[in-house]
Amino acid sequence: MTSEPRKDQSHLSRAPRALAWSFTNTAASRLGTLGIGIVLARILGPKEFGTYAVAFVALLAVLSFNELGVSLAIVRWPGDPKSIAPTVTTISLLTSLLIAFAGYWLAPWFSDAMGDSSATPVVRLLVMTVVISGAVATPAALLQRQFRQDTRMIIDQVSVWVGAIVSISLALYGSGAMSLAIGRIAGGTVSAVLFIKFSPEPYRLGFDRSNVGALLHFGLPLAGASIIVFAVGYVDQLLVGRTLGSVALGYYVLAFNLSSWPVNMFSQPLRNVAPAAFSRLQHDPESMRSTFRSVVGLLAAVTFPVCMFLAGAAAPLIRLIYGSEWGPAAGALSWLAVLAAFKIGYELCYDYLVVTRASRAILGIQVVTLAVLVPALFLGAKTAGIAGVAALQCAVAAAVVLPLYLTLLRHAGFAPGGLLARLRLPVLASVVVVLIGLGLSQIGRSDVTAILGTGLASLTALLCLVYRDRSELARLRHVVSPPLNAESLHA
Repeated sequence: MTSEPRKDQSHLSRAPRALAWSFTNTAASRLGTLGIGIVLARILGPKEFGTYAVAFVALLAVLSFNELGVSLAIVRWPGDPKSIAPTVTTISLLTSLLIAFAGYWLAPWFSDAMGDSSATPVVRLLVMTVVISGAVATPAALLQRQFRQDTRMIIDQVSVWVGAIVSISLALYGSGAMSLAIGRIAGGTVSAVLFIKFSPEPYRLGFDRSNVGALLHFGLPLAGASIIVFAVGYVDQLLVGRTLGSVALGYYVLAFNLSSWPVNMFSQPLRNVAPAAFSRLQHDPESMRSTFRSVVGLLAAVTFPVCMFLAGAAAPLIRLIYGSEWGPAAGALSWLAVLAAFKIGYELCYDYLVVTRASRAILGIQVVTLAVLVPALFLGAKTAGIAGVAALQCAVAAAVVLPLYLTLLRHAGFAPGGLLARLRLPVLASVVVVLIGLGLSQIGRSDVTAILGTGLASLTALLCLVYRDRSELARLRHVVSPPLNAESLHA
């Protein structure tokens, strides 16, 4: 009879393939949404884009806790998740319905607070996607647990392109910000059908009281932490909308979306695989730690030069891709791209520390960060607009958040000096890239020249860093995909 350890090892062996599928999925999705975003930004302009940004911030707020964190229990459940899946589905669906109702009722107040009362109908429609997300939280978690990123790619791509076709069609027809909300509803509905169809377990509602306590004990702290994480990640947009208005928010969100491209392209695929992979290495703490060290260095080697490309070539990129009317977004993009590099590292640390059961300490970091961010961002908005907001976020990330994470990692068995040493060369190479980009942006004869020159510098740095770490990459592949021996086969 097949044992649970045997199943875990079998699932773990899928991790490299799952990561490849996750990266392919994310690359296709982000390249697609980047192109779609450019088209929609040019059609709608800063005002309509800002109205949608108000609604989208509201959506992200409620999505941060819409299923009370219980779906993640499926990913980390030590036994067969089949026993808890119906209860998780019921909790997720009921709480999502309640949250969507509250969001609909509070939409006018939120829109007024963000300085754009015309966003109310868009907010009300967009929060309905919370119900869709809650309804399929269980199938999505089951696919993640089993490293079924190939199936997830099919679902995500269909959702992206259905939503894009609907949004662009309605935008051309003159529906304004509402076109984006309707497109998201359409894509979400189609993806929900596919999640249910491809779910590893039959889609069922149920309520087992014996599991409710354990699920809520696991999920509620994560839901509370997710609210704080959302606040830390999006307090800048809330503050920009409240203090500078929806047009400034439109500029800021466009810069934020572009700066998030490296995070979504490289960090998000890894986050789809890393928690499950780290969880399955818990029996071997040293292997778990060495895997984390390897991933930190490789992730920095790939992502830091890309982030600095965006930072150095921000102004010519905005002008060339989106048009001169979006020029004010460049000041924020330069800083937000630097912030993206910090976020990529912190997200990986977050996932690792959650697996080591340091959830309370992580929540403490988020609370401290939020307490420092609010006055800092308010000062930045008042003194330098959206560029000031972005710049002071970088300052907080470097001066406050970095020491806190290093302290937690030291308690988890890491020497801060060793971790920082892994990042030394990626940081130095990235500084060179951003200096080249800024120089070419100032003296270049054309935006195309500045972009190509900075891109070449970024690509060169990336390839050199990855080549230096090629042995580390091979070792990492061996760790997460160990050969099955006779003992494991008969466990």
